[in-house]
Amino acid sequence: MPSFQSSPAPAARHLTLQQRLDWLQLARTPQVGPVTFWRMINYFGSARRSLEFLPEFLRRGAGRNVEPFSREQAERELRLAGRQGAELVARGEPGYPELLARLEAPPPLLYVKGNKDLAHSPAIAIVGSRNGSAIGQKFTRNLVRDLSKSGLVIVSGLARGIDTAAHSGVVDTRTMAVIAGGIDNYYPPQNSQLQRNIEQNGLVISENPPGFTPRARDFPRRNRLISGASLATVVIEANMRSGSLITARLAGEQGREVMAVPGHPLDPRASGTNRLIMNGASMITGASDVLELLSPMTGPKPPSPPPLFAFENTKPMIETIDVTPDARQAVLDALGPNGVDIDELARATSLESREIRIILLELELADRICHDGARNIRLKTR
Repeated sequence: MPSFQSSPAPAARHLTLQQRLDWLQLARTPQVGPVTFWRMINYFGSARRSLEFLPEFLRRGAGRNVEPFSREQAERELRLAGRQGAELVARGEPGYPELLARLEAPPPLLYVKGNKDLAHSPAIAIVGSRNGSAIGQKFTRNLVRDLSKSGLVIVSGLARGIDTAAHSGVVDTRTMAVIAGGIDNYYPPQNSQLQRNIEQNGLVISENPPGFTPRARDFPRRNRLISGASLATVVIEANMRSGSLITARLAGEQGREVMAVPGHPLDPRASGTNRLIMNGASMITGASDVLELLSPMTGPKPPSPPPLFAFENTKPMIETIDVTPDARQAVLDALGPNGVDIDELARATSLESREIRIILLELELADRICHDGARNIRLKTR
């Protein structure tokens, strides 16, 4: 059986407490999503400098005064997390899942609780129906038992059904649970003890603050972390409307392998997985199929790549500049429902790229534009 080897944790590069609070303030400001966060870090060189300019950009973009997440709120959140035994880790720090960190715009910060070494181990996502059949759950437990013996960490979302079978079937609780609520949110209630067991021996991850109760729209956000932290995603029993298909789609967009277990055509729980296979997902019927597909990733690990980024950058990409209403309107006129990159906008408007970056940042904070991938920008449809 192929064997997977863990990567060593990254060299000890840590944010200072003040930098961590800066990052938390910037990341928790409602208008600042992951893409905007990383753009501001790159443009201004640090979260602290980004925060200095943020109120002005919010005012110019939204046309009104908007207060960023305060220092007091950030300090209170960290204290509450500490009382829960959770740690806030930044992208690039030990404990932040290595594969997730290599996406173009991952969450800048995650709360983790448990064995942080698992974040640097090869992982595979197992997802499926909340009302998984008895045979589907048995198959899942057998699958993860064999996969975990090969050195893989099992990643799932701690939901009922297939997720529960995936976590509970792992050898020595070598599993990572990605939750949509705060790190102190035990959901569903019947999995409270399972989550506590994972906190002791595995790893629980959340991008949301302690005390946060998830809403329906938070689960797809959770799904992108499940797929992003994994080499591949395996779907077991999913109907055509299952959230597991969202995880599979996200895995494909992230360049990860997508696998599915076929099911009986008369079982609605197999409709989504069978469709995945028809659309090109790899069909698997046991651990040997999974390991064969992943076999190119076994063996000695290559040398670690250079650091992903510097926590502080003394040479920011742009300095803040004023832009004229005419320039702002020219960018708005050049944008449309189809994504374009900054080079195309520069050709269409005859503006310098630094002016365009400033205008786009204002429009992002005003929630008037969105991104197709990390490079293309389009107007947001209402």
